[in-house]
Amino acid sequence: MSDTDGKKTLGLGGQGGQVKQSFSHGRTKSVVVEKKRKRVVVPKAGAQPGAAAGKPAGTPKSDPSRRPAGISEVEMERRLKALSAARARETEEAAARAADEKAREEERQRRRDEAEAREREEREREAALRAKEEEDARAKAEAEAVKTRKAAPVEETAAPAVPDAPLSERSRPAGNDARKPAKRTEDDRAGRPSKPREDGGRRAGKLTLNDALTGGAGRERSLAAMKRKQEKARQKAMGQTQSREKVVREVQLPETIVVQELANRMAERVADVVKALMKMGVMATMNQSIDADTAEILIEEFGHKMVRVSDSDVEQVIEQVQDDPENLLPRPPIVTIMGHVDHGKTSLLDAIRKTSVVSGEAGGITQHIGAYQVTTESGAVLSFLDTPGHAAFTSMRARGANVTDIVVLVVAADDSVMPQTVEAINHARAAKVPMIVAINKCDKPAADPNKVRTGLLQHEVVVEAMSGDVQDVEVSAVTGKGLDELLEAIALQAEILELKANPNRAAMGAVIEAQLDVGRGPVATVLVQNGTLRQGDIFVVGEQWGKVRALQNDQGERVKEAGPSVPVEVLGLNGTPEAGDVLNVVETEAQAREIAEYRHQAAKDKRAAAGAATTLEQLMAKAKEDKDVAELPVLVKADVQGSAEAIVQALEKIGNDEVRVRVLHYGVGAITDTDVGLAEASKAPIIGFNVRANASARNSANQKGVELRYYSIIYDLVDDIKAAASGLLSAEVRENFIGYAEIREVFKVSGVGKVAGCLVTEGVARRSAGVRLLRDNVVIHEGTLKTLKRFKDEVKEVQSGQECGMAFENYDDIRPKDVIEIFEREEVERSLA
Repeated sequence: MSDTDGKKTLGLGGQGGQVKQSFSHGRTKSVVVEKKRKRVVVPKAGAQPGAAAGKPAGTPKSDPSRRPAGISEVEMERRLKALSAARARETEEAAARAADEKAREEERQRRRDEAEAREREEREREAALRAKEEEDARAKAEAEAVKTRKAAPVEETAAPAVPDAPLSERSRPAGNDARKPAKRTEDDRAGRPSKPREDGGRRAGKLTLNDALTGGAGRERSLAAMKRKQEKARQKAMGQTQSREKVVREVQLPETIVVQELANRMAERVADVVKALMKMGVMATMNQSIDADTAEILIEEFGHKMVRVSDSDVEQVIEQVQDDPENLLPRPPIVTIMGHVDHGKTSLLDAIRKTSVVSGEAGGITQHIGAYQVTTESGAVLSFLDTPGHAAFTSMRARGANVTDIVVLVVAADDSVMPQTVEAINHARAAKVPMIVAINKCDKPAADPNKVRTGLLQHEVVVEAMSGDVQDVEVSAVTGKGLDELLEAIALQAEILELKANPNRAAMGAVIEAQLDVGRGPVATVLVQNGTLRQGDIFVVGEQWGKVRALQNDQGERVKEAGPSVPVEVLGLNGTPEAGDVLNVVETEAQAREIAEYRHQAAKDKRAAAGAATTLEQLMAKAKEDKDVAELPVLVKADVQGSAEAIVQALEKIGNDEVRVRVLHYGVGAITDTDVGLAEASKAPIIGFNVRANASARNSANQKGVELRYYSIIYDLVDDIKAAASGLLSAEVRENFIGYAEIREVFKVSGVGKVAGCLVTEGVARRSAGVRLLRDNVVIHEGTLKTLKRFKDEVKEVQSGQECGMAFENYDDIRPKDVIEIFEREEVERSLA
């Protein structure tokens, strides 16, 4: 660039500049910097500038003289068209931007105007309200001043007053006015641009990116809150400050209620309820429970109405409804067979049913309560309950008597009245049901029916043969004698009772027996007492509930429904109920579940209350009493609920003041690993009555050393447990006196101490026996012999009439004329009666 040849340097005007370069040793150099641009071809001088001016703007025509080199005419036209379209598009976008900007400016101006109008209205409302308050205060002050002037003598005070100032300004200190800035007037506000309100109005709550990143955006009030605020301000300005009418609610109040739930039922704020509780002196949080009395005071304080309810109200859906007489239809009688063990109850029922149930019972005795239905030759239908006669099954017999209509008391003609016969009579009297006496085994040579009738007289049972009102029939289950007469007597008694029930209502029945079947789950034998139980019905029984999955009659056949007095097996329970529970059909599954949960919780609370009621002193006294009592812990698993209950009651009767049987757990079903684990922890045997342990439980019991005992007859079980409990009894120690010796002389022997020279007056003196020293027939020492010598030899025993020397172990106070009593102790094993 040093040689320019006199030509002007090409460059862009205003785009050039100088740059100062620095070198070593402090040298600098200024360099001219230019920005070059690409050379543009300029048309030649002979071209006509206005040649294309007369053509339309929409159809540009390229001039060959102005066209750059290397570009065809078609390409040039295309470029010119694109250029003109781009310019038109830029013009349209600019116009649109201008219109949008104008619209936004108008919108901003409109919002500013609206904000100012709202602010002006609010100031006017506040001013009107303040003026109204000042007017009221001034009127009140004037009235008080008039009243004061009338009451007291007129004494003018020398205090200057400003008559024109409002009351609020007169009472305000002067120092406060100096610190407050003067209020802006409308003229001042009109002369400056309006600012948006600090609270932003309705649309100030919009979240921007900058606010979100810097954290400047807080929680804004909702549109509904703003509307409520404006409505309150409008009512306040118009003088409408009255509060809305209180809504009085009916609050359902249970025995205990959580504070938050109480507030929700009253539709009050929880904070207000907690505050009211604190004023009453009750410090409770929103999650704590309060009693019904405290809640009642709160409800009255808040102006609501209280409706007392109880948790037991859930059972109101199964309340008994009295049936109309026109809906009642005749039903079969329920007959219970009762009597002493082995008097032929089941055999008699087998003869009536023409079956053989007794052959399937272990030991030939009935150990389960059975329900059967029999149709007689005359067409009459009878429902029979067969109860066990063993002493352990008292509860079963009581259940049978409670659900029955007629009791058939079976008494063996060769055995007469026995203890369980008397118990059956008492059960029948307690249930207030009529009784028919069946004198069985009349085919035996030793049979004496009159002896039975005479024996019943002692218990105030007078049969018709002895001018009484109780029917008696002589029968024989073996030969079939008298069975028709017995059925006729039952039919006659049922006709007198006029038994009726309503089959067209929700079913109600009693659980006769319950068991846990491996394949079918919990199964309950139910005797329907009223209504009709159908497949698919939802029911609640005791602490359990369920839906009838299947019904089976006493023959094992599936049935769709069971009417009054019909015994059926019910499948579909969620757990095994207790024998004796009442079954009620309800409408919905939710009701059944709620009732079952309430009953379960009530039973749990009852058990907890029984334990909590025991005081510390009672616990200490019981522990002191039980300190010397040996316990035999056992686990019981049975096939049915009634058998388990009978076994537990029988085991609890075993024992005395020194030993007792403690049933840790009892239930129905097979023995499981859980039972083995509990037995191992308690070191207790597991008793299985007509059940067995599964394979896993057997292996676990073998590994852990848990004893499994299986029984099928209840009195074998009771005898074995009684023998095991007897082994815990301490042996009885008995003393046998074997001799007496009299001290004649006392010698002192070095190294031994005092030695008594004695004469054995009676029996024999042994070295290993125990001795007592008697002085004037009073025992002054009891112990053992240190030495027994005859002459100078140590001997084991000395016979009567011989002299010997005796020395006591650790005792030297012996005197002549004292008597030595020699005895031996032996232990005698004891057993429970």
